[in-house]
Amino acid sequence: MGRIKTTYNISKKEIIIDKAAALIREKGFKAASMRDLAEIIGVEAASLYNHIKSKNELLYEICLHVANVYNKKINIISDEQISSIEKIEMLLRFHIQCMIQNFEKVFVSDREWKHLSEPYLSNFQNLRRNYRKKFAAIIEEGIKKEEIKKIDATTAVLIMLYAVSGIESWHRSKQKISGNALEENMIAILIGGLKKL
Repeated sequence: MGRIKTTYNISKKEIIIDKAAALIREKGFKAASMRDLAEIIGVEAASLYNHIKSKNELLYEICLHVANVYNKKINIISDEQISSIEKIEMLLRFHIQCMIQNFEKVFVSDREWKHLSEPYLSNFQNLRRNYRKKFAAIIEEGIKKEEIKKIDATTAVLIMLYAVSGIESWHRSKQKISGNALEENMIAILIGGLKKL
C-alpha cells in the first residue's frame, strides 16, 4: 500500500471525498466501509483517519459540499436583475448540470443524508430546508409579479427537485439521449408548466 496520490490543485482529503462518493453511490452508505475506500485509494485503512475522523464525517463532508455549492449558486441567482422564470430556469439548469457532471456527490447527498448522525444531521437538514425556502421564495415572487401560475411554491420546488434527482436513471440507461438534450427537454417541461399563459 502506498500514499494518496494528489495533483497540484486537489488535496488528499478531496481525493478521499471523491472516491468515497463513488463508493457510497455504488454500495450504499451502510454497506460501504472505510476498508473498501482504502483499497480503492490504494492505502492502509488506518491512514485514512489522518484525514477524516469517521465514515459519518465523510458522508457529512459530501453532503456539506453539495449544500454549499447549491446555496452559493442560489444566493447569486437571487440577486440577479432578471425575471423569476429566468431565475428558476438558471437554477434548474444548474441542478441538471450538477446531476450530469458531479453525479456521485449529488446522488449521495440526495439519497444517503438520512444516515448522518448528530450534529451533522441537524446541520445538513437546516441547510437543505433553507435552500428550499429560498427556491420557493423565487417562485412566490414570480406569482406576485404574475409571471408564474398561482401554485403552491413549496410543492413546486419538491416536484422540480425530485424530477432532477430522477436523472439517476438516465445515468443507468443503455439507450440515452445526450446530456444537452436531456437538459433542454427537462427545462421545456418544468419551466413550461410554471409559466402563466
